[in-house]
Amino acid sequence: MTIPTPPDEAHSKLQQYWGYDSFRPLQAQAVNAVLNHQDSLVVLATGAGKSICYQLPALLLPGTAIVVSPLISLMKDQVDTLNANGIPAGFVNSTQTAAEQRDIAQAVKDGQMKLLYVAPERLCTSRMLTFLAGCQISFFAIDEAHCISAWGHDFRTDYRNLSILKTHYPEKAVHAFTATATAQVRRDIVEQLQLKTPEVHVGSFDRANLSYSVQARSDMNSQIDEILARHKGESGVIYCLSRKKTEELAEAICAKGHRARCYHAGLTELQRTRAQDAFQNQKIDIIVGTVAFGMGIDKSDVRFVIHTGAPKSLESYQQESGRAGRDGLPSECILIYNRGDFAWWRSTFADLPEDATVIAENNLARMESYTLSFECRHKLLVEHFGQTYPVENCGACDSCLSGAVPSTDSLIIAQKILSCVYRLREQYGVAYTILVLLGSKDKRILQAGHQDLSTYGLMKECDKSSIRNWIDQLIGQQCLVASGEYQQLKILPRGRQVLKGEWTPKLSESSSTHSKKAKRVTSVSDLSVEEQELFEILRSLRYELAQEKKVPPYIIFADSVLQQIAQTRPLTMEAFSQLSGVGVKKLEEYVPLFLPVVKDFCQSKGMKGDEEVTLASPAPTREQPKMTPRLAKVLEHFDNADTFDSAVTKIGVTESTAAGYLADLIELGKIANAARFVEDDVLDRIQAALPEVGDTRLKPIFEHLGGEVSYNQIRIALAILRASSAVNELSNQATT
Repeated sequence: MTIPTPPDEAHSKLQQYWGYDSFRPLQAQAVNAVLNHQDSLVVLATGAGKSICYQLPALLLPGTAIVVSPLISLMKDQVDTLNANGIPAGFVNSTQTAAEQRDIAQAVKDGQMKLLYVAPERLCTSRMLTFLAGCQISFFAIDEAHCISAWGHDFRTDYRNLSILKTHYPEKAVHAFTATATAQVRRDIVEQLQLKTPEVHVGSFDRANLSYSVQARSDMNSQIDEILARHKGESGVIYCLSRKKTEELAEAICAKGHRARCYHAGLTELQRTRAQDAFQNQKIDIIVGTVAFGMGIDKSDVRFVIHTGAPKSLESYQQESGRAGRDGLPSECILIYNRGDFAWWRSTFADLPEDATVIAENNLARMESYTLSFECRHKLLVEHFGQTYPVENCGACDSCLSGAVPSTDSLIIAQKILSCVYRLREQYGVAYTILVLLGSKDKRILQAGHQDLSTYGLMKECDKSSIRNWIDQLIGQQCLVASGEYQQLKILPRGRQVLKGEWTPKLSESSSTHSKKAKRVTSVSDLSVEEQELFEILRSLRYELAQEKKVPPYIIFADSVLQQIAQTRPLTMEAFSQLSGVGVKKLEEYVPLFLPVVKDFCQSKGMKGDEEVTLASPAPTREQPKMTPRLAKVLEHFDNADTFDSAVTKIGVTESTAAGYLADLIELGKIANAARFVEDDVLDRIQAALPEVGDTRLKPIFEHLGGEVSYNQIRIALAILRASSAVNELSNQATT
């Protein structure tokens, strides 16, 4: 099928205002729908570029585009970003004075405003509708459109009123945008907004730059400490199920030296605003919040999201975990759960209407299935939204990296467990069922006479943790459910199919996939030590400019842009203009300030920069590392460490920075027995890949190996191979 191409002017505006040379998947089709005045529904994952789909056409069409946005903070973020790119935009909300609102209204009347952001409740007032009737409106864009559906995870009654847009402005196109919508939610959006034969464009729901892992809750504080140690100084969000927990956890991690604040609906509006502003402006690194926090955040450099309890639906989890890595750089999502989370959620459904309870129960069951499954996390999320996942191993989740192997006896194991639940008349919980299967002589079992059951001791050759894990997996595959006040196990229809041999579940041989965390994909995956140093210098300059401009730092430049600068070291305005994400206005306003910093850095390090950078340019020649005071200081930590992780903990830096230090020390010949830091088969696999992909960049090697080897391991292995090559060369010269 031929994809319609937007006019040349659209490509020109894309480069001029956003600094991009080409459209991302489905953006061109979405832009065309707006330009052709055809109603549309666009579903693109967070970070896939939804906003451009309506912001760019707004520049090309006469009049003002009206954008519906649910939160004040989200409006401000979008408008600040647009203005920073040189696009005239504004919003109307309760934070403004009457005079400010009059100025905005006049700008819209005069045709000087290309985009106007309003909340749904304000847009649907008779006063606003009357005002807009006297203005030139190009189209309506409904952001976070899933809020209109009762089947969605964030239903808002104010969104239902948006159906009146077609009544008041029948000639104007309406375009709906969201990141999370199942087929059922998509149908509901089209119906509720009364879209006329809309174009529907649904992108991939997979966030390939995110790594996912699930952990059973044991020692919560220790589990969080371990995660935060991997993300020292990086931005992150920690979600809690209760307000009290956000306050306790924020206080606990602050006591350990982290910069954090809590956020929940019980705080005053001023307190919430201050916390959010501090987070966006890098005055703190971590927000500990309830689900009240998040939708209003457009912060692109969140490197990790932790859930300290299971969310109520997979849509919620996709949306909340999706706050991470909006800039496309690798980021981490960790879910720490307890069985009680699901019981707690079910207790909140008690006051819901019957139809809403059915929806809530269905959503929670799918969330529980995800949490207890050992299948690929990326695959489970993508398939939930009706798509297929193209590979067997994502290389970026705990399940795929744990080495869990499906049992060849899955049907027999499942039938033994389900038979025991049946013999116990579905009146007992997990712990008691396990005791019966193990043949325990617990007095409760003897008093109940359950030692006489045919399933008593049926799995005595197994250990308790294995049986518990298999029960979790059966719950995850909807064969069993734990319900009622005492979380009694009940057999579901699929479980009865298993008992009859009509369906076979997939059970893992591993003791617990949830106890193993995913290997972290580093956020600055392709930076050397010098590049990392320049990256931090650029971040400091960006922070100073943001303070001066009174905008969040990522509005100046995203982390992805700073990473490009650190890697390519552009030394001219022309070279800067070739970087992705640097539009004309930012080139004129900010590059003159960044350019001398890059030049000074290159001069101080004796490094070369690029007079002209092109995205397709060959990789720069590698420069030999030099011994620095910092390398000398960390050398002893690597000398005394048995593993890479233990050295990282002692040095107190991110894993990527530590890997850079170690690689340089290895190439300098300072590390004895360097192979102890690399997994056994990695050296052979990388050495075999080098003739095809070269050794100057990590990413081609990472992709060639199917994402199965971390960037840190690749970097260290390359250093070992280079050092070995150098030694062999010297040896040959000596022999000659």
